[in-house]
Amino acid sequence: MFKKILALSAVVLTLFPFSFGQDPADDNSQLLLKVDRNLNPESFESYRKLINIEPNGRKKEFVLFTVKKGEDKVAALFISPASEKGRTTLRLDENMWLFIPNIGKPVRITSLQSVVGGVFNNADILRLDYAEEYYVLNTEDLGNEFLLYLKAKTNSVAYDQLKMWVDKKLILPNKIECLTQTSMLIKTIYFKQIKDFGGGIVRPAVIETESPLHKGYKSIMIIAGIKHRNFKDEVFTLSFMPNMETLR
Repeated sequence: MFKKILALSAVVLTLFPFSFGQDPADDNSQLLLKVDRNLNPESFESYRKLINIEPNGRKKEFVLFTVKKGEDKVAALFISPASEKGRTTLRLDENMWLFIPNIGKPVRITSLQSVVGGVFNNADILRLDYAEEYYVLNTEDLGNEFLLYLKAKTNSVAYDQLKMWVDKKLILPNKIECLTQTSMLIKTIYFKQIKDFGGGIVRPAVIETESPLHKGYKSIMIIAGIKHRNFKDEVFTLSFMPNMETLR
């Protein structure tokens, strides 16, 4: 009888690999955390080029130096074009500011606005960890990919829902659909060109986005460099925004 119980237990564990008392949602959350860490170190510096392409083919380019610390601190410095040089943005959790040298005082901005125009909004440009903003409601196994259904933790998050296709081998996103509360598609984000940046960072070097709300428009983000770096908390304050150039 005891041997039969052991055999039955082995079958159950094979069919249901989660241990008793363990919530499968915990595994989904760990998967999303893994996606975050594979995309970016917890604290880092990076150089990015943002390209906005209009329906007539006209392009506008921006180069940003970006720094991040922990789960909720991100700041960026505009390096080019000359008309934008010296501008800085700061995000602390859901609060965002823009500093323009000629004005001399940071002004509040929102996640759905865009300091560069185009399809990327401020939440995309000053991205926090996905696990910081979203719960994982469900996960589907699609063979070579996982499909994660994400729900915003608060109403202040830019997108109420996300559908994220994750490469099983790399644990990196291939595509994300950004949706409203009524499941209307706002934009689709594509992650392309996996690159080894050194220091154990292997991630997409190109992120493209398009939106049915901006037909014919396209925005591209190119990661030129990214590396681990630690910062003091004072870097992520309103008073430090005019001094971001000193970090380069």
